[in-house]
Amino acid sequence: MILSVSRRTDIPACHWQWFLNRLDAGFLCVRNPFNPRQISRIDLDPRLVDCMVFWTKNPMNLAASADRLKEYVWYAQITITGYGNDLEPGVPDKKKVVIPAFQELASRFSAQHVIWRYDPILINDKYSAAYHLHAFSQIARSLKGFTNRVMISFLDLYRKNEKAMRELGIEPVCRAEAVELASGLKEIAAANGMEIFSCAEKLDLTPGGVSAGACVDKRLIEELCGCQLEGNKDKNQRSQCGCLESVDAGIYDTCSMGCRYCYAGQRKKADDSCDVHSPLLQGQIGAGETVSLRKQASLKKEQMTIF
Repeated sequence: MILSVSRRTDIPACHWQWFLNRLDAGFLCVRNPFNPRQISRIDLDPRLVDCMVFWTKNPMNLAASADRLKEYVWYAQITITGYGNDLEPGVPDKKKVVIPAFQELASRFSAQHVIWRYDPILINDKYSAAYHLHAFSQIARSLKGFTNRVMISFLDLYRKNEKAMRELGIEPVCRAEAVELASGLKEIAAANGMEIFSCAEKLDLTPGGVSAGACVDKRLIEELCGCQLEGNKDKNQRSQCGCLESVDAGIYDTCSMGCRYCYAGQRKKADDSCDVHSPLLQGQIGAGETVSLRKQASLKKEQMTIF
């Protein structure tokens, strides 16, 4: 299986010690986000986990202890935007912290292990298209040689972020504007040795030279694993998403970054408290609650062990 760490919260930045403890224990537990009384136990045996995909805005912890992942195939998607603390109040200084950690990870492993995410792209009076082109260019130059891929997407409005976005004067981007900006970003990416792809994008950006990509990318994982995989599109994601099926290790509303555009943590004030010794990211398994062993199978064609 593929383990996503995590679409729901920033585990590398906010809950890294918990995750390292779960690697030592060999398993973790996850509550169903739609039915919290359903708890699944996920085996972290490297023979079953074909790849771990990390998602973070601060890879400092990951860079400091990536050697703990030596038994696993993995790669990291690191979001670096040009936004200030008006939109990303919990993200550390990008020039002093985030970019150096990105560079360290790539230097110790490879450019293939570290993917840059410039998303979501949102437009208002402060963050104009011209602003994005300038910010993207600066970041791309600092990451040249440290990654060969960048993922972009334009902001989607959800119930959790719609109010905050309206307050900031942010409206959906029209297709013509998106294509024009995407074309400019593609030129900058190419000049810095990077392929550019869109992530679960409703707008067709191919006229701007940006093809649809996948964050949990079957082709990339096959290259890292050195073998072919058998798996399906992730049915739990948006229809535009091209990701391979994966299991998520996170829980919503536990990220302390406080990004105002976030779809995963605006329902209530985020609670990033965590018992690092619990099998659950948050809380404990209560008396009378049942834990089910999740059926897991390697997607590798030469290995079909099933628990």
